[in-house]
Amino acid sequence: MAEIVAVFSSPQPHIRRVPVDRPWVWLGQGWHDMAAAPKLSLGLGAVSVIAGWLAFTLLVFYDLPFLVLPLTAGFFFMGPFMAVGLYDISRRLELRRPVEPKNVLLAWRRNPDQIALMGLVLLLLHLAWMRVAQLIFAAFEWRSVPSWDRFTDLAWHSSRSLPFLATGVACGAVLAAIAFLIGAFSMPYLLDRRNSNVFEAIATSVAAIRLNPRPMLLWAGLIVLLVALAMIPGLLGLVVLLPVVAHATWHAYRDIVQFPPEEEEEDVTGAGSPGPA
Repeated sequence: MAEIVAVFSSPQPHIRRVPVDRPWVWLGQGWHDMAAAPKLSLGLGAVSVIAGWLAFTLLVFYDLPFLVLPLTAGFFFMGPFMAVGLYDISRRLELRRPVEPKNVLLAWRRNPDQIALMGLVLLLLHLAWMRVAQLIFAAFEWRSVPSWDRFTDLAWHSSRSLPFLATGVACGAVLAAIAFLIGAFSMPYLLDRRNSNVFEAIATSVAAIRLNPRPMLLWAGLIVLLVALAMIPGLLGLVVLLPVVAHATWHAYRDIVQFPPEEEEEDVTGAGSPGPA
């Protein structure tokens, strides 16, 4: 029988242990949710990709190549915040409620202050990573901010390429691990529990990973691998992957973080009556 560990007293969430191969089930459920609401899911995925293209265009325009690699990590750091609407799609499908653009886009109104605060925490982690990346470039490129040609040479063709990339990957991995630890389930928790706060959400996320290290390590590895592959065709793969991963994250949260049965709260985003069973 799965082990249940109490985290808080009132209301009392419980953290359930799951099998190590459970992430494959979450991915299947995520794909099912995307197929159930394809227009909204793919539309939100496309918005994230367009934002990535815009950011890359600005870096090209201002000749800031050293920010390209750390900026791509923004999908890992800021992904939970960008996926609030996608989490709400899965929540509504689960409750058999209408999935409408207005309700999904206003999902943050269920817990606006705390969702915004958690987004700020993740943003600060991303900005910290951007600053660390600048320091790494300063350590390996002493004279000035490298041009695109010098950046390519430093990253791939220089004798310093290997230590440069190894240092960047190591530093990025540490900050990404912190972001994953505190943010894996924080946004779904804040969306699900209207009266919750950031501290409860982070504590729940940390507890979930601490009690499920192997499946969560597999889940993190799958996210990194799939996102990296999806970025290869000019970020286009993220249009599909981001919704699938976001929907799957909601199911991972519901699978691991459990509450006693209680009456469902009314939506503040204009929810309609439950749909047909």
